Amino acid sequence: METDRSAARNTFGPQTQMQNWTETKNTRRRWFVPISLCLLLIYVLLVVTLILLYVSHKTERDLMMMTYMEIVEEHNETLNSLKVNCSHVTDEREELQENFNSMSQKNRELETRLKKSFHEGAFRYFVSSEKKSWTDGRRFCRDHGADLVIINTEEEQRYISSIIKENTWIGLFDTYSKGVMKWVDSSTPNVTFWRFGEPRNAYRNEDCVQILSYSYPQNWMNQLCTEKRRWICEN
Repeated sequence: METDRSAARNTFGPQTQMQNWTETKNTRRRWFVPISLCLLLIYVLLVVTLILLYVSHKTERDLMMMTYMEIVEEHNETLNSLKVNCSHVTDEREELQENFNSMSQKNRELETRLKKSFHEGAFRYFVSSEKKSWTDGRRFCRDHGADLVIINTEEEQRYISSIIKENTWIGLFDTYSKGVMKWVDSSTPNVTFWRFGEPRNAYRNEDCVQILSYSYPQNWMNQLCTEKRRWICEN
């Protein structure tokens, strides 16, 4: 009996091991295909993802590059436009400067002729185009054989007011005896055209008189003699 069992174990042992190995192999084979497919699918998905990322990145990069090029082009156009405008402005400025120089030269020539004519007695009044203190304005008049204007009548006041464009010195001043107004020929005014509230000298030594270009006919006003004003000479 024992011999038979031993013979049976010897007979079926290797066969059983073979069957077990075969079953294990078959089991592994059955799992190999799904696992391989899964790995392949993962690989494919990974490749597709990488491709999509690349395409997305490239598209974004191309879009950024396109935007950058548009900005650069717009910047260049703006820069060129500014250069053209700057060139035009420079040309216009140079043209204006030339016109100003030409007009200044003509004005100087005209004023020279007027000064000469006034000095020769061709007309009675001369209104300056530059500005000086009262003393310097009077000195100019005296250098040309005249003096600051003296206004003795309403008609003369009206005429003088009509020919001035800015506040202008006239030949009236406050003498060393404060409050006593005298003309440059030392005469006392027989008619005056003071602005309301004038003459005043509450806070400063406003000893010289200007005729205002507004508030006619009462448009005389005293002022500091050192202030710069136009002046009017009378032959």
